[in-house]
Amino acid sequence: MTTQPGPAGESRSIGQLVSDLSEQTSRLVRAEIELAKAEVAAKAQQLGIGAGLLTAAGVLALYVLAAAIATAILGLSTVMDAWLAALIVTVFLLIVTVILALVGIRLVKRGSPPTPDRAIENVQEDLEAVKAGWNA
Repeated sequence: MTTQPGPAGESRSIGQLVSDLSEQTSRLVRAEIELAKAEVAAKAQQLGIGAGLLTAAGVLALYVLAAAIATAILGLSTVMDAWLAALIVTVFLLIVTVILALVGIRLVKRGSPPTPDRAIENVQEDLEAVKAGWNA
């Protein structure tokens, strides 16, 4: 039976070494799965926030439409002061809507597709290290 030196000068059999390798591989796979889960959860959270901001932008767009209609009515039926006030409110709501939409789009793009990029890279590096170990 072939033995390898272990900790504290004890000899370890090949069976024990294979058992240790199996245990460490199992731990590594579990750690990579946890990393993948964390990455997907983070990207899903960004998608959710982006979708929420886009929803807020859509709701504000309805207010912009209502303000634009009120602006047109006021512009036709009253003095310049009321029309100008309605126009200012409309422009302000439009600016807020554009800002919310741009931030929401940026967050949706950042979070999609929800793939665990770092975990995939780590697994590939681990596979290359194992292959290099077998070839050595």
